[in-house]
Amino acid sequence: MNQAGINNFSGKRVWVVGASSGIGETCAQNLLLAGAKVALSGRRVERLIEIAKIAAANQSLIIPVDVTNPLEITAAYKTILDNWGGIDLLLFVSGVYIPIRANDLTSEAAEKTINTNLLGPMRTVAAVLPNMLKAGSGHIAIVGSVAGYSGLPKALTYGPSKAGLINFCETLYFDLLPQGISVHMISPGFVATEATATNDFEMPALITAKQAATEILQGIQKGEFDIHFPKRFTRFLKFLRILPYPLYFWIVRRFVKI
Repeated sequence: MNQAGINNFSGKRVWVVGASSGIGETCAQNLLLAGAKVALSGRRVERLIEIAKIAAANQSLIIPVDVTNPLEITAAYKTILDNWGGIDLLLFVSGVYIPIRANDLTSEAAEKTINTNLLGPMRTVAAVLPNMLKAGSGHIAIVGSVAGYSGLPKALTYGPSKAGLINFCETLYFDLLPQGISVHMISPGFVATEATATNDFEMPALITAKQAATEILQGIQKGEFDIHFPKRFTRFLKFLRILPYPLYFWIVRRFVKI
């Protein structure tokens, strides 16, 4: 049984959470140009206002939100319901990246990462699901990372947060497919954004936010559950997951400066 895709974004109601930068910003722009009605959420209001300038009248909503605040998420979704009556697609892109090794681990960094990257999407999905279940339709797309596939250097808190998202999306798929709701698990490799600009190591198969947005929206249109890219990099990481640990650790140490 295959899940539904979205043939045409024109007229679809989309809530992009994390629209104020990087992949989320580019996805929001592409959706607006494709004729979708887009609710723009993020913490940087000035960026949301700039994005909305390309929208036609009544095509966008600007709704600032902090995903670590459950009340703000609930209020933001209520605003969408009051204006549009619901959404056809939730695209959750918001996240934080703090490169951390074991020597630098603090509970504060761990809590900040998990609160945003894992609890943030869980809170947002919990807000939109009741109406989607009632309608028997809808799409939930969550941007994670290939860092969730296996343990990697400098991803001591980021990696586990994204691994949790993979499990979350897999379980959502089991529960929601029979109820007509599509789930899209998005796992990018290295994408040139403000977050990855802080990396002090070579990023293999680095792509632009524009390339990432194209992959994401095409995958949603096709109804894909596992949207991962660039394939030349993500397929290699998927292969590493099935190797015995001694071999896995040897390969990672060989190719990553530790």
